[in-house]
Amino acid sequence: MTISEPKLPSNRTYSGKAKPQPKKSWVPTILIFVAIAYLALIQYIPAINVVVQAFSKGVGPFFANLTHSDFLSAARLTVLLALIAVPINTVFGLCAAWAIARNKFPGRAFVLSIIDLPFSISPVVAGLMLVLLYGRNGWFGPLLEANDIRIIFAFPGMVLATAFVSMPFVAREVIPVLEEFGKDQEEAAKTLGANEWQTFWRVTLPGIRWGLLYGIILTNARAMGEFGAVSVVSGNIANKTQSLPLFVEDAYKQYETEAAFSAAVLLGLLAVVTLVLKEIVERKTRIKDVD
Repeated sequence: MTISEPKLPSNRTYSGKAKPQPKKSWVPTILIFVAIAYLALIQYIPAINVVVQAFSKGVGPFFANLTHSDFLSAARLTVLLALIAVPINTVFGLCAAWAIARNKFPGRAFVLSIIDLPFSISPVVAGLMLVLLYGRNGWFGPLLEANDIRIIFAFPGMVLATAFVSMPFVAREVIPVLEEFGKDQEEAAKTLGANEWQTFWRVTLPGIRWGLLYGIILTNARAMGEFGAVSVVSGNIANKTQSLPLFVEDAYKQYETEAAFSAAVLLGLLAVVTLVLKEIVERKTRIKDVD
């Protein structure tokens, strides 16, 4: 019969002294609490308040506000703006991303800075720039007026403003995907006899589809939620040049708070849908990277 040696406790060294236990740090807990409190004050509590105010008089009045003629007109105009601006920026973003990711040329960094300009400039300033260009007293104002073309305080100006503020998203999401994708598969397809168009549709586009979809989702969210630039160039005329974000402001100023909060809830739901789609696309992208 053998006698096994006694095992030393895990918290003791071979000299018989106890290992010092690491002190629990409260810094991570404090940082998490500060982050949650900040988000609650800035996002969660205001969002909850909007929902509460929208349903303060019941579900019936909420849906009644969503059938008002001014609201329906604003919603239609907002959807129409997105239907025009998103495809334009998708095509532009793909072309810009292809040119930047596949070519090295002088001024490449400058072009990237120009694409990022809507991120850094105030939307109100962007709207003012459009007024100074296409307004009655702007650079192109006399020419447009002579041909009876109205840009500012009309739908075309709203399209320009929406397209400007939502311009960078597709390009900025596709450029890194194209750079990571590389040229090997495209060159192999060309070697096998595929032309440029076939290479793009059958090789490049499937490889960048999730990044492209991600950019389109963000572009649509920005286009439908834009306020500053559109408010400057639209004139905010009900049933004519009033988008959904402008309707929220106008209804609140007219003391139609329930209508304003109801429209705000709809815009909030758009944001939630955008976040859900964004998360789905990100997961698809991560799965693709693992594969």
